[in-house]
Amino acid sequence: MNFYQQLGFLVFGSRLRRLSETFLNDVNKVYKSHKIAFDASWFPVFYILSQKQEASIKEISEEVNVSHSAISQLISNLQQKGLIKSTVSKKDARHKVITFTAKGEKLLHKIQPVWTALETAMEEIAGSSAESKKLLNALTSMEKRIHQKSLFERIERVIES
Repeated sequence: MNFYQQLGFLVFGSRLRRLSETFLNDVNKVYKSHKIAFDASWFPVFYILSQKQEASIKEISEEVNVSHSAISQLISNLQQKGLIKSTVSKKDARHKVITFTAKGEKLLHKIQPVWTALETAMEEIAGSSAESKKLLNALTSMEKRIHQKSLFERIERVIES
């Protein structure tokens, strides 16, 4: 048993971060090895637009549960790269929506096979044990509980009691 496994929940966030960094680094290696100019951090915006064709910054922010300003920065970066654009909504002229440019659409078609391969590879990793198969449900449960009451609030309650 290694250091992180011995400490259990005390280092849970660190283990998740390490695992996330490993996944993102490997996915970015795949993009690079296939000469696809894409970064895994762009995934949420690309995926949402691939499903909806257009979305406001607010919609994207709410869907991925990331701050409006963080999504705005990501959108600005993608606009500078010529991958997405901001246009007036066809449904409501008072609102702006984000859509793909032709360059963004072309990139989307290049990355979709990587997404399919990624999903297959992750299912293979998770399918290797009964515990792994339960992981997504456990994460969802933890996310819901943290949304109800933050880790900060829970720690403070224990310290103050």
